[in-house]
Amino acid sequence: MSLNFTGRALPDMNFQNLLCDIADGVATVTVNRPDKLNALDARTIGELAACFGELGSNPAARVVVLTGAGPKAFVAGADIGELASLGAAEAHALARRGQALMDLVEHLGKPVIAAVNGFALGGGCELALACSFRWAAETARMGLPETGLGLIPGYGGTQRLPRLVGRGRALEMILRGNMLTAPEALAMGLVNRVLPAAELQGAVATLAREIAARSSLTLRCALDAVEGGLGADVAGGLRQEAGLFAVAASSDDGHEGCRAFLEKRPARFIDR
Repeated sequence: MSLNFTGRALPDMNFQNLLCDIADGVATVTVNRPDKLNALDARTIGELAACFGELGSNPAARVVVLTGAGPKAFVAGADIGELASLGAAEAHALARRGQALMDLVEHLGKPVIAAVNGFALGGGCELALACSFRWAAETARMGLPETGLGLIPGYGGTQRLPRLVGRGRALEMILRGNMLTAPEALAMGLVNRVLPAAELQGAVATLAREIAARSSLTLRCALDAVEGGLGADVAGGLRQEAGLFAVAASSDDGHEGCRAFLEKRPARFIDR
C-alpha cells in the first residue's frame, strides 16, 4: 500500500502491513493485518517506525490517530512465532527495536491518539501506552499476558504502565497477565474514554480535528512540558514549564490567540 501524503512531497513508501492517509491535519495510521489480529511482527515494527519517522517531519500531519484494521483487534500483540526460539542476543535486539518504536511514538512532538478498537495485548498494549492518550471501544480488551508465556513485557510495558496507573495496579496486571475489559481499563486510568464500537472511529476523528486546529507550536510545548516534567522532580518540571510557557507566550501564535480572544473571533494560527 503506497503512503500518500497531503502537504509537502515525501518519498514514496510502500507498506505491506500499514495504511496511512492525511486529511484536515490528521494522519490516520492503521495496522493492516486483520487475518493475524494486527500482530506486531518484525516487518510491521519496521513499517511503523518508517511511517512515524515520516509523520514526525510532515507539517500536514498535525495529529496522528493510530488504530487497527478490522473489528477484532487494535494490535493483538507480538508475533509469537517469532519469539518461540530466540536466543538471548536476538531477544535483546528485538526488545530494543520495539522500544525504539515506542519511544518514537511517545516523543513524536505531535499528539498521537490510540483508537483501541479491539484486542490490545502485549506489544499492542505497549503501543497504546506510548500514545498521548487512548479512547477505546466497549468491546476492547487490554492486557500484558507475557508472564503466562514465560516472558515479560519487552517494549516498555514495565516502565510506562506503572507511570500511568501506579505501581501496584501495574504489577497486578503484569504478574497476573489478565485481560481487562474496556470499563475496567477506564476505571484503572489506562484509557481516557470508552465508546460504543460503532462510534469510536468517528468520535476519535472529530477529537483529532479539534486538536489539529490548534497551533502546532503550542501542542509541542505542552507535550514537552508534560513529558519532560515526568522525568524530573517538581522543581525541575516547573522550571521547564516556565521556559516552554515563555516560548509559547512570546510566539506569533501566542500573541494571535490572545488577540483573537480579546477581539472575540477565531484565532488564525501560523505555527510559529
